[in-house]
This record gives sequence, structure tokens and C-alpha cells, in this order.
Amino acid sequence: MSDLMILSEPRRGPDLDAAGFALWRLGFRPFYLFAAAFGALSIACWALEFSGLLRRACLRGPIWHAHEMLFGFVFAVVVGFLFTAGRNWSGRPTPTGRTLQALVLLWLAGRVLVLTPFGWAAAVANVAFPLAAAVALARPFIAAGNRRNYFFVGLLVAMSLAVLAVHLGELGVVPGLGWAGIRLGLDRVLVMFSNNGVAGAGAVRNPTLEKLASGAILLLALSDVVPLPSALLASIAATAAVFHLARCVLLKTWRVLNEPIVWVLHVATAWIPIHLALRALAALGTVPGSVATHALTVGVLGGLIVGMITRTARGHTGRPLRGGASEAAMFALVLAAAPVRVFVPLFAPAATIVAVLASAALWCAGFGLYAIRYWPILTRPRVDGRGE
Repeated sequence: MSDLMILSEPRRGPDLDAAGFALWRLGFRPFYLFAAAFGALSIACWALEFSGLLRRACLRGPIWHAHEMLFGFVFAVVVGFLFTAGRNWSGRPTPTGRTLQALVLLWLAGRVLVLTPFGWAAAVANVAFPLAAAVALARPFIAAGNRRNYFFVGLLVAMSLAVLAVHLGELGVVPGLGWAGIRLGLDRVLVMFSNNGVAGAGAVRNPTLEKLASGAILLLALSDVVPLPSALLASIAATAAVFHLARCVLLKTWRVLNEPIVWVLHVATAWIPIHLALRALAALGTVPGSVATHALTVGVLGGLIVGMITRTARGHTGRPLRGGASEAAMFALVLAAAPVRVFVPLFAPAATIVAVLASAALWCAGFGLYAIRYWPILTRPRVDGRGE
């Protein structure tokens, strides 16, 4: 993600930062913090459930694990980022204070309700959250005439439709629709993340290559709506992998090896062509589809998210964009979870359960460390005395 511009201090109300408590000043604060804590807790529960160590199922199968990680964990980070960036892009306020609290409570309600027998209530909460976020983001854009970023409002609405598809499938209204909703959501998130530049010393962006890489991803996303023959799908995915591999080469990662807060984004981006290559092989039936999915969710999204929520949190709390030992540790833990989850089951299927548990432990340690380390950063006012 691009660095966010810092605007002047917003007007404060009595409900925003009583006694110096700044959690509700801007969207990135609660959503980054709660997403990290939830990401660690949810993965821990799923790993124990998958391995059989947790006999009472919490998420009722893989589709709910996928739903919670995509629409619970990832989507909370996306909304936190968009509320923060949206204020900068429009020059108008985005939710703070009690409005932000209400949106967080709606998100939390969805996380709790999926664990209960009240399927329709869970559906309402989970569909309502991205729609409410879309309205909250659209208001400053419309007020400022900022049509350039209407795309992100559309993205939130599309995500609500993907959530609805999952719930309709699981409630038996449209059987089989659930996994289509998951894939739709994953590809929309991939489009958003892959279209953003990665910081680095001397990194190059070739306009033609950028268009080809983005076009290939969009074509791949169309397969969610219009099923394609396996050979054609594999060809599109393989072509996209080549384009994104070329993008990675232009990043010149070797120049930023001494800056953890930058190289974590480079390593995560390198998982995009790996994911696309594995997806091409999965379309041909050569490898299980789950390895391609986890290359995306653990490798790409996990790495980009832990890097992004660190980088933007530091920038928006007045801290230098540099990582220390704790940041390097959390980055290494999350990034290590990806090859364990993807390659061990691929080359040693008998060790799949061990790999899942080990990968989950690394992931939970990384995001758990973020929640602990960044609690004081996200709940206290900026160190430079400005707003946010």
C-alpha cells in the first residue's frame, strides 16, 4: 500500500480521547488492533479443530474458516485502511468516536454470531458491515466530489455480495454458492492488493507491465462469474504469474534487506506469482487447490497485512517508518508460516496436520506479538501531538 498523507488535526469531541485514550480517533486504530488479535485467536481455534484436538467444532468446517479469515480478519484491515486513507483522499472526516465504535461492534457481532445456531442473524450482521462501511466511505467522497476513489466504495459493496453468497449457500437457500462467494472475495482482495505499489530503494514500475499484470488478474477474477475451461484458466493464471514475477524483479529487493518494514512487503509480493503458478497447476489437477489458496492467504495477504498495519500505524501515530527487533520478529514469524503451510503438505502429505499446527503457531505468534506490541501505540495519542 502507498504511504498515507498526514492531514491537519481533526476536531475532537469528548467521546474521542478521554484521558488520552485515542483508540476511536481514526479507523486504523481499532480495526488493526482487533483484526490482529482476532486473526491470531481464529487461526489457533481452527488449527486445533482441523487436527482433531478441539473436539467441539467452532467454525463448522473449512468454509467458515475461510469466511472468518477473509471477511473477518482481512476485511477489518481493509476497512481500517480505507477509513484512514479516505479521509486523506477526500479531505473530509471519516468515522470516529461513537460512529466508529458502532461499526466495530457490528463487525464483532458478525464474529460472534457465526459461532451460534442463529445463521440468519449472522448473515444480516456480516452483510450489513461492508454495506455500512461503504456508506461511511461514500459520504466524504461524494461531499468532496472525489469520483476517482468511488472504486473502493464499489469494492465494499461487492464484498457484501460475496458475504451474502457464502451465507445463502450455508443456509441452504442456494446450495453450493458458498465457495463461489469465498473465491469472489479472494479475487477482489487480490485485485486491490496487487494493484498497489511496494516501497523500496530504486523500485521500478513499468506502465505496460503494470497494465498487463492487472489485466491478467482481472481476467482471472472473471472466472468467478463465468466458469472457464480448465486449460484456459490455467493459461491465464500462468500468464499472470509471469507478469507478476517480472514486477517482483523490478522491485530490487536486495536494496532494502536492512529495512524490515520494507522487505516484508517485498517478500509478500513475491508470493503473488507463486500463488498464480500454483493456481494454474491446480486448474490442471496437478496440485490441490488448497495449496494455491494458502499461498495467497498466508503468503500474500498475511505478509502484506502485517507489513501494512505496521507501516501505516507508525506513520499515523507520528513515529518513524522504521522497524525494530519486535517488528522484524513479527514479520519473520508471519512470513515463515507461509512456506510451512504451502510446501510441507505439497511435498509431504503425511505431515499435513503437523504443518497446519506449526504454521498456525507461527502465524498466531506473529499477529499476537503485533497486538501486544501495538496496543499502546494504537490506543495512545500521536507522539507529535497532532490528531489521529
